[in-house]
Amino acid sequence: MIELRKERQELLELLAKDAYVRGKVVLSSGKESDYYIDARRVTLTAKGAYLCARLVLDAVRGESYDAIGGPTLGADPMLGAIGVVSLQAGKPVNTFIIRKAPKAHGKQQQVEGPPLKQGSRVVLVDDVATTGKAFLESLDVLTPMGVKVVKAVCVLDRNEGARQALAAKGCELLSIFDISEIHK
Repeated sequence: MIELRKERQELLELLAKDAYVRGKVVLSSGKESDYYIDARRVTLTAKGAYLCARLVLDAVRGESYDAIGGPTLGADPMLGAIGVVSLQAGKPVNTFIIRKAPKAHGKQQQVEGPPLKQGSRVVLVDDVATTGKAFLESLDVLTPMGVKVVKAVCVLDRNEGARQALAAKGCELLSIFDISEIHK
C-alpha cells in the first residue's frame, strides 16, 4: 500500500471526520461500546467508495482470486466501486454479495452476482470488523459451496477478535486501518 499513501490518508481523514461517532452503542456482536464506526457514511459517498476500492484492490494485489465479495450491507457500496475501479485499471474482477439468508422468492439464492463455481478462490470484504461475525457467517455460506476464501479485507479492524477468529478458520484478515488510528 506504499503507493497509495495519499489515498489512505484521505480515507482515514474521511472516516475520522464522518464515520467515527462517540457515544454508547450496542454492536451487532451484542457488545457495548463507547464509540461507533458508521462506515457507510463514507463508503456510500463517491470519494469514499472510490478510495476504499483502490485500497482494497491494492491490498490483494498479487493474490490469485476469481472474485471479490462480502456480506450485505457493509460490503455492498465497496463492491460496486471495486468492479468499476478494477475495470478502469484493465483488470476487471467480478463481485458478489452474500445475503443474511437465502432470498424467499425467485431462485432463492443467498449469494448474488455472477455464479461462483466449486473451486473458486475469492476475497471477502467488509467495512468494519469487530468479532469477525459477518466474515465467519460468509465463510459458513461459501465453504459448503466449495468456494475457497483466500483472504478477508476490512476497511477498519476494531481489534476485538476478528483477526483471531478468522485465523482459527484458516483465513487471514487484512485491514486498511486499525482502530488505534482513529479512536484515541
